[in-house]
Amino acid sequence: MPVAAVTRLRLRKLHLVPALMIYAFRSRRQARASEGCLAADMRMQGVRVFWTRTLWRDVQALRDFMRGGCAHGAVMPRLQHWCDEAAVVDWERDSLPDWGEAEAHLRSDGRVSRVRHPSLAHARGETVPASPPLAAVDR
Repeated sequence: MPVAAVTRLRLRKLHLVPALMIYAFRSRRQARASEGCLAADMRMQGVRVFWTRTLWRDVQALRDFMRGGCAHGAVMPRLQHWCDEAAVVDWERDSLPDWGEAEAHLRSDGRVSRVRHPSLAHARGETVPASPPLAAVDR
């Protein structure tokens, strides 16, 4: 059965964005070239938040990707230091979810990953923190 996987990362510092982008593009290229990868996509939300969504032939193909290859393997240990929020979810699904469904699954069924400097939301176990309300503007 195909498996969808979604990740969300928030960088602690703005100066880390270029390095993460390099690793993100390399990891996406690695995923797309991996046996069993049916789809791989990513997006930025604001300046410091990065999302990925992938679809795999089965759980074994997903695990093989996570354990193999140099791009994904090289960035994973760094993320504990670079991020103050990190979360992941996977579930059985026949097609790549749209971004709204990906976020909903991460929010309801996701789990936080280990980070060395967690935000308050991450420490509370929030996989997708609520956005702060927009400030009212007097006119």
